[in-house]
Amino acid sequence: MSSRPPVSGLLNLLKPPGMTAHDVVAVLRKRLGIKRIGHAGTLDPLATGVLPVAVGSATRLLPYLRSGKEYLAEVQFGVATDTADAEGTVVAEADCVVGEADLSEALDRFRGPIRQQPPMVSAVHHQGRRLYELAREGIVIADRPYREVTIDQLVLEGFWPGPRPRALLRVSCSAGTYIRSLAVDLGAALGVPASLAFLLRTRSGDFPLDRAQLLGDEPAWVSEDLYLSHLSRREADAAEAKGVSHGRSLPARGEPEGWVRVFQGDRLLAIYERRGDELMPLTVFSAASEMARS
Repeated sequence: MSSRPPVSGLLNLLKPPGMTAHDVVAVLRKRLGIKRIGHAGTLDPLATGVLPVAVGSATRLLPYLRSGKEYLAEVQFGVATDTADAEGTVVAEADCVVGEADLSEALDRFRGPIRQQPPMVSAVHHQGRRLYELAREGIVIADRPYREVTIDQLVLEGFWPGPRPRALLRVSCSAGTYIRSLAVDLGAALGVPASLAFLLRTRSGDFPLDRAQLLGDEPAWVSEDLYLSHLSRREADAAEAKGVSHGRSLPARGEPEGWVRVFQGDRLLAIYERRGDELMPLTVFSAASEMARS
């Protein structure tokens, strides 16, 4: 039996259209021979773009990654579907008069904190079941609770007028924002049916589109230190490293409040949190685990 430790690490993948994030994980499990794989941020089959994936013990890093998202979204006005995107069944159609000036004015209402109702095809739970499971059975939950999200940036990148106008939007937003709901709500603000025609995620946290790799490529592992750079870094000496391995607290050395990544050399030992004058362990990595690097 090999004594080599199991591979762990982060991947920046480009999810192809037609696959769910779960499908991507299934492909990787088979290819890498590792069951413990997770992802940061679901993408619908219609969508493509950045999908951060964690393998092995690196799955424990997922809660600490930066969470904001950025998208390019094409909105189709004059057409509504039962899924709020181009894959659904058309439920309303109407020629409409929407001008670029009207659209630009409407966009102002959706910048900053807004309230959204999750779509029926989302993974939100309702009485122990996911909404998309109920939707497949033809069940619609009308009183789905609204949630507050934040649209940090909403830019009109392109506009194509006509009886069924289309708009290309660049959206920077908080985690949990539903772009298809944004499309529907934007149409409602203009008094016309609307749906999402196309969606590309260009950034997830600190994972950018221009560094994403194809699913079929040989895994190109990314540095966990790079994608945790928003956390304070603490270099542990030999004595502290031993204490960290046993889950002991550390005296603070001027680290700010919040999460702290603790390293010994280039090896990530743990994620701590400063509480008062101490750093308290949140996630400790075994010395037997090995973070893969490109």
